[in-house]
Amino acid sequence: MSKGGNDHTAEAAILAYLNRENRPYSAIDIFNNLHKEYGKTAVVRALESMAEKGSIKEKVYGKQKVYLPDQSGFPVVDDAELKKMDMQINQMTEKLKGSQGSLHTMENEIKTLKSSLTTEQAMDRLQAIEDECERYQHRLKKIKGVSNAVSPEEKDKIYKAKAHYMKEWRKRKRMTMDVLNAILDGYPKSKKELLEEIGLETDEDCGVCMPKT
Repeated sequence: MSKGGNDHTAEAAILAYLNRENRPYSAIDIFNNLHKEYGKTAVVRALESMAEKGSIKEKVYGKQKVYLPDQSGFPVVDDAELKKMDMQINQMTEKLKGSQGSLHTMENEIKTLKSSLTTEQAMDRLQAIEDECERYQHRLKKIKGVSNAVSPEEKDKIYKAKAHYMKEWRKRKRMTMDVLNAILDGYPKSKKELLEEIGLETDEDCGVCMPKT
């Protein structure tokens, strides 16, 4: 017996399904496609019974059995009609591809819109940027209005002094290194040992480097 009725009810439902679909199915396919309204055993029993009576056809492929409706109950379709149906299938397939492409495009647009700021969020962001600009403008105005700001003349004087001291730094460093190299010509030990012996520290030892001009 089936879950939803007797074997006769199962046979009627299965026969109606096969005639409507008009294609081969296995017992498991029919069981699932009928939303498991009838038990597997009832479906198999009904299929075997209908195949024995000749109301449906049974095809065996190895261990697999498939069932299909008796084609004598369907109108004969000529070659011209089959070609027409094939053409319609191709047209519908192309139309389906176009619809799928449009759907993909729309899904991407929706994804982009979801990741974008809403109008309210964009307005809040704009207000925050405007407030930040106003703060910077206020700071700039204060800096420009400072009475003890460095004048162009003083700035030029500072730059000239820097250039002078940089020149002296390079000059004295070069002179020191010349003397050091001269000593190293007759010194039996390494440069590092000589520097330690005379107590001379280099710029590198002090962690300083000559500024860029």
